[in-house]
Amino acid sequence: MEYRPIRKVVSGNYAAAYAALHARVQVVAAYPITPQTSIIEKIAEFIANGLADIQYIPVESEHSAMAACIGASATGARVFTATSAQGLALMHEMLHWASGARLPIVMVDVNRAMAPPWSVWDDQTDSLAQRDTGWMQFYAENNQEVYDGVLMAYKIAETVNLPAMIIESAFILSHTYDIVEMIPQELVDEFLPPRKPLYSLANFDEPFAVGGLATPNDYYEFRYKIAKAMEEAKRVIKEVGREFGERFGRDYSEMIEKAYIDDADFVFMGMGSLMGTVKEAVDLLRKEGYKVGYAKVRWFRPFPKEELMEIAESVKGIAVLDRNFSFGQEGILFNEAKGSLYNTDARPIMKNYIVGLGGRDFTVKDVKAIAEDMKKIIASGKLDREVEWYHLKR
Repeated sequence: MEYRPIRKVVSGNYAAAYAALHARVQVVAAYPITPQTSIIEKIAEFIANGLADIQYIPVESEHSAMAACIGASATGARVFTATSAQGLALMHEMLHWASGARLPIVMVDVNRAMAPPWSVWDDQTDSLAQRDTGWMQFYAENNQEVYDGVLMAYKIAETVNLPAMIIESAFILSHTYDIVEMIPQELVDEFLPPRKPLYSLANFDEPFAVGGLATPNDYYEFRYKIAKAMEEAKRVIKEVGREFGERFGRDYSEMIEKAYIDDADFVFMGMGSLMGTVKEAVDLLRKEGYKVGYAKVRWFRPFPKEELMEIAESVKGIAVLDRNFSFGQEGILFNEAKGSLYNTDARPIMKNYIVGLGGRDFTVKDVKAIAEDMKKIIASGKLDREVEWYHLKR
């Protein structure tokens, strides 16, 4: 069947809901929270209109939502959920359980700043606070990547038997409408066949227990297997991303999307929707004579250390943009990037710019101002400071 995309004007949240529909998700458990709620509302609409054969489980909290997803996934079902901010934090205990049980649950997290003070706007701290739970993390730049990311996440997760998080920006993507090219159901089915579970608690002919006590003699190896699966995920991510590109014309074979690296003095590195602004600014800066490129980190977990090393060997500086902050240290992407390069010969000057916390605007003008700062740093060969809270009120 020839691929002819079905174009719909949808929000990022609706793109996620359509992807779950096309992935033939069997079970959804979720609890409402702004700005995620419309994902689950749209799925409920599909069910009510007879478009989806999905078992929807209403629950009393996000903790219970993930617990229900774990139970359903353990029976062999393809499972989906979505949340934001405090809801994701409430799931924290169960996120460890999902990865430890090797369950390929897919969740969309709509990045929202953590309270207090209360905020419903964009900030990456909620998802990055879960970086050590054993979940893969994909950061979408736009609504198309939300849709594509969910479909690819199921194939990747069900191959390596680890859960995956697709992350989109609050309101910048979740409630903003754009054209999304959707894939005919027959072609999705070819790309994403039914799940073949590692094990199933629904197999009553071969009953067994999951999640029992492991003594010190055994626990260590369980953690090691998760670590190996996360490393294996790098290969699978690239293979699935390449296959997706060959089938549908949108290639995701690189864990870091990059441009203008070969002749750049420095690059902007970041994740998510803010990189759309960076791309526009970089094109304008190139016309003004700046030797600058960009490196958009698509997958934060597993971290693309090898691809970062290749970029670092080619440039003199990296401006790392963090829409998050780890209190007592620095931006989280900056911290990971520095650590990845420590035992290598690639040591470009790196500066961390904290931007856009709580949804504060980050514009092309801001990118240009940071480019001017980086240009001076490259010329002098030294940093004025390692971390800068950009556009603070004075």
